[in-house]
Amino acid sequence: MLESTMRVLVANRGEIAVRVARTCRRLGLPTVAVYTDTDADAPHVRACDAAGRVASYLDVDEVVREARRHGCWAVHPGYGFLSERAPFARALAEAGLVLVGPSADVMDAMGRKDAAREIAVAAGVPVVPSYSLDDDPATYSYPVLVKAAAGGGGKGMRVVRSAAEYAEAFAAAQREARAAFGDDTILVEKYVESGRHVEVQVMGDMHGQVVHLFERDCSTQRRHQKVLEEAPAPTITEEQRAAITASAVALAEQCGYTGAGTVEFLLDDATGEFYFLEMNTRLQVEHPVTEEVVRVRGERVDLVELQLRVAAGEPLGFTQDDVTLEGHAIEARVYAEDSFNGFLPQAGRTSIVRWPSGTGVRVDHALEPEQEVSTAYDPMLGKVIAWGADRESARAALVAALDDTAVLGITTNTGFLRALAASDEFRDATIDTAWLDRHEVRAPDDGLARVFGAWTEVLLETMGTSGPWRADGWRMGGDPAPDTVVLGDDAIVVDRHRGRVASGGRTHDVRLVSAADHTVHLLVDGVAEHAVLNVRRDVVEVVHRGQRWSWERPDPFGDHAAAAGDGTLLAPMPGTVLAVTVAEGQHVGEGETLGVMEAMKMELALKAPFAGTVSAVGAAAGDLVTLGATLFVVEADDA
Repeated sequence: MLESTMRVLVANRGEIAVRVARTCRRLGLPTVAVYTDTDADAPHVRACDAAGRVASYLDVDEVVREARRHGCWAVHPGYGFLSERAPFARALAEAGLVLVGPSADVMDAMGRKDAAREIAVAAGVPVVPSYSLDDDPATYSYPVLVKAAAGGGGKGMRVVRSAAEYAEAFAAAQREARAAFGDDTILVEKYVESGRHVEVQVMGDMHGQVVHLFERDCSTQRRHQKVLEEAPAPTITEEQRAAITASAVALAEQCGYTGAGTVEFLLDDATGEFYFLEMNTRLQVEHPVTEEVVRVRGERVDLVELQLRVAAGEPLGFTQDDVTLEGHAIEARVYAEDSFNGFLPQAGRTSIVRWPSGTGVRVDHALEPEQEVSTAYDPMLGKVIAWGADRESARAALVAALDDTAVLGITTNTGFLRALAASDEFRDATIDTAWLDRHEVRAPDDGLARVFGAWTEVLLETMGTSGPWRADGWRMGGDPAPDTVVLGDDAIVVDRHRGRVASGGRTHDVRLVSAADHTVHLLVDGVAEHAVLNVRRDVVEVVHRGQRWSWERPDPFGDHAAAAGDGTLLAPMPGTVLAVTVAEGQHVGEGETLGVMEAMKMELALKAPFAGTVSAVGAAAGDLVTLGATLFVVEADDA
């Protein structure tokens, strides 16, 4: 039984650490955070009752030391970092501590895709057809998927569409797998062109009982990284649901699973067949959508509470018949990335941060105003979850919640999430696992953002003055003259007296509804719109419908750096150079890879813009580079 003396160390950071601490606090369990120097004043540290410094969240010895030093009963690993590391589970057991998760043996078995595949076969669960690495790749039926046997999260995974692409893709997957998991073992399987990612939440106790808490659909993903998740799955039949959930329970029973786990399946749209993919032996990022729709004897479920009770040796206390569904929930992952510019990771310091609230809206986050966001850790900043009585009401609630989400100072993917959730394809649940790799989500137009920026700039310049004698263009004895605001390459004419804004060749009818605390509500051409703004001397920054735009106000007397030539490749993000594949004086063809860099778990190949000779190499493998650093210079062939 859980008691108030049972202290829990939360071996993680960010929103999941805050979320675990929240449940512990409700249960009366004291918590201990761990932090690195970068995170000394992070929100998750303040969310816990005590804290201990570690050199790295991946340092097993230091995490165990802090748990013992603070007299902890158990360690909750969250997800990522050490959450699926069997050596960590064993180290805790040897120290007399409890891991809030399955045993090390189960992690060993299910953490490797090849071993988990064998267990699935033994449990009678269908698996994806595979190929032997000893076979000639020319004999494979393409497309195939090469993927790391260890780990997950889309790392070490490539879709290969021809034998000619196989060797390079295999090598890239191996390199990613080795870097991410310390194991470059690769599997090769049939690639399902149009499929849905359906996963089942299971929970097992130490008394031999395993139940499922229904399924989630995570098909909206990009390069195997989930973007939107929802529960229940919107497109499966009751027969498919029964078969998939039963398979998940059978697999969990086969491996003797305890605690919260997720069994992932691929549902082939063409045939209706489903295949086991992998099992995640931890809590999932998307667990909130399950918590929002699952009821146990009519009450909401808290998966972290169930994890803690199982870890304390308590039976689940309910049966499968007690588990029901109510409504629909959708989650959007908010990342520090520029989705409309190659999904490049972003870093910097936030200024204003606004998260949504209201009925049916839940936000799990650990992002605050004036917080430094670095490339040292995963780029996820938080999650916005919306519940509704049915899928469409949940989707509408999510769109509205993303409209009310604003992060200024750095660029996030919120505008992309909003556009995606509002799309016809997501509305109609036609998006499969490869849809985002085949289609482009159109970037929102910045026209309304410019209207907000210009209108607000003029509003601020005229506030606090009275009468016609002002330096804002008012004329004595007449109506005030229009103001001109330059945002980027657009000279915007704002006529506040007549309620008109001319921008981008269009004239809008604009009426101010309210303006307070950096939030401005306008009626634009009769439609209610709102935006969060930060108007400073040097920049105008606007977040409208989740999308951030900023326009610098250049110093007319300042120096201007010369633009890099077409053959100069600059670092598009701060990060680490993984590989340099060319040398100075080497001739390269157009599109040839010059090097590879990585930041925030994303790998980017730097390619020659045209055929020519490499005249400069500005970095070596292993170097940390800043945004805009010169990495390569290619001089074009005379031809």
